[in-house]
Amino acid sequence: MKQFVSIFSAIAIVVCLTGADWLQFRGPKSSGFVDGADLPVTWNSDDNIAWKVPLKGRGLSGPIVVSDRVVVTSSSGYSQNRLHVDCFDAESGDQIWSRQFWATGRTMTHPKMCVATPTPVSDGERIFAFYSSNDLACLDLDGNLLWYRGLTHDFPNASNSLGMSSSPIVIGDTLVVQVENDAESFATGINVETGIARWKRTRTKRANWTSPVVFGDKPESALALLQSSAGIEAVEPRTGKTVWTYESGASTIPSSVVADETVYIPSNGITAIRPVQGKLESVWNENKLAPSTPSPVVKDERQNVMNRSIVKCADVTSGKLIWQIRLKGSFSATPVGSGDKLFCFNEEGLGQVIKLGGTKAEIVGESELKETVLCTPAIGDNALYVRSDQHLWKIAKPTK
Repeated sequence: MKQFVSIFSAIAIVVCLTGADWLQFRGPKSSGFVDGADLPVTWNSDDNIAWKVPLKGRGLSGPIVVSDRVVVTSSSGYSQNRLHVDCFDAESGDQIWSRQFWATGRTMTHPKMCVATPTPVSDGERIFAFYSSNDLACLDLDGNLLWYRGLTHDFPNASNSLGMSSSPIVIGDTLVVQVENDAESFATGINVETGIARWKRTRTKRANWTSPVVFGDKPESALALLQSSAGIEAVEPRTGKTVWTYESGASTIPSSVVADETVYIPSNGITAIRPVQGKLESVWNENKLAPSTPSPVVKDERQNVMNRSIVKCADVTSGKLIWQIRLKGSFSATPVGSGDKLFCFNEEGLGQVIKLGGTKAEIVGESELKETVLCTPAIGDNALYVRSDQHLWKIAKPTK
């Protein structure tokens, strides 16, 4: 039995950390990038929009791509107490299945947000849909409900009047969820098969909208990084045991990013640290790289940080600024990219494409969706999947 669990854990973490699909917030390794996608830099109603489908409710949660399927969550109803999980065929846009649940927790949010703000996550076999109401549903890829947890029943004071937005991650056979607020603040590791908690950690009592990230590629040593105003706690996913901590504070909105065993933390701008045998090595700090709402993304030896309408590119080894460019509009969505292109969607639905590389940035495309876009897009199989307030869009070059 132990051997089976070990094999399953290894397979699950490999699925979550490779670039075959876009299984979580910011995609493979939470980097915001995939390799080799051939994506268009402009689009309109007649060109490079493969399909768009209407959605039943609102959502700030990003889409995920699992094999040949695209999954999104939504919330609807006057009090946002109707929770949706919808699955679409990636090729045609046809709906494969749709599931609905009643929220069991608080559904109050800021008008800009909604209950369906956390991005779902998949281990390649299951889909875990988490909501601001602290409802957590686990479904298989055919939409069959495997288990359901109403975390507010267990922790009735865990709520935030503005809304919760932390997106869960999967490491091996454990789902890691942060539920952090000004009252009953905690993180928990949940058995993906049963929905039963393996551990629960009390966390800083302060509203927090960041998402955990995975540190490490090896299943036997990968850690979950939990970010809050206090800093970073690196914990073992199966036990919740703390391995190391960063205690110099961190942002409560944009999340950290990991690349080549270095953690880039939205802390005093951006602070780069490298854990070495349980101790933290300070790499660099640059206070001019502070992100606003969007989280940083990393490609090769460069980090891209967005502060309001300005995108800054910095060397990951030194924090030295390489270039910066001003875009149009206000941004909530984290940029995503492939190859030498970075796709940035502002809140008005204007997509702006930046060509990366070199010492100067260049905008190579601008296209409007003319709908509000607040969530992070996904990339899969030479397509860009964008979720607006009303629709899910597939942006891709025509297939021959």
